Amino acid sequence: MNEIVVLSGKGGTGKTVVTSSFAALSDATVLADADVDAANMALVLSPEQVEEQVFFGMPKPVLHEDLCVACGLCHEKCRYGAIDESLHLDPTACEACGLCVHVCAVGALELQPNAAGQLFVSRTEHGSLVHARLEPGEENSGKLVMEVRKRAQALAQEEDAERILVDGPPGIGCPVIAALGGANFAVLVAEPSVSGMHDLDRVIELAKHFEIPVGVIVNKSDLAPENTDRLRRQCGERGIPLLGEIPFEREIVDSIVAGTPPVLGTDGAASR
Repeated sequence: MNEIVVLSGKGGTGKTVVTSSFAALSDATVLADADVDAANMALVLSPEQVEEQVFFGMPKPVLHEDLCVACGLCHEKCRYGAIDESLHLDPTACEACGLCVHVCAVGALELQPNAAGQLFVSRTEHGSLVHARLEPGEENSGKLVMEVRKRAQALAQEEDAERILVDGPPGIGCPVIAALGGANFAVLVAEPSVSGMHDLDRVIELAKHFEIPVGVIVNKSDLAPENTDRLRRQCGERGIPLLGEIPFEREIVDSIVAGTPPVLGTDGAASR
């Protein structure tokens, strides 16, 4: 069973366009949307949800006002300003470090489980889809990405799937590392812009660190031909295969808006 992850050095390069089209062309595949902060594969594949479970992030402190003696030590020690002078606890500022619980001498603060998001399993006409949603302001997106991958791997074994296709998060941070580690191959989607080339370089270095082989697809390749040439040279100099180039077509946008993988919703050069 192979696990292929689609990544990009920055957001908005067309990862979901590529991943959803791969999904439409693949058989015996389990799909995973690992971009838990902005999951959108479900918008394109029209899934039918069959499973939902709560994702618990880091435990967060809760103040028991009946036990509190208003000593103010928690406010004094909290470096994130999550507890104000009135001893009001702001959950959006809290980093769940647990120091306030440790310094409270009367046990008025307690760490409790924190429901930070949801994980879903859905059925699509192109295969089972594992996706998730992290609540706004919550941490541990990397942990939720790992949960998505674990569920997809278990589902692939149950269904005897030949591959797992992962729509990864953008950038090079913790969620990307969680999506990339242990994969068999990474497809890197780049756009022909200065920032696109710079960020492609960063994600190539990340994949190299984890010894994951990569290939590159240039999206909107005809919008800046000189930069596309530079991307071709960049790949050639690094010995990285250029898997394809996708020209800009309005039909791609229309297909995404209609909830159809572009490879099925267009008949122009991009779909070929």
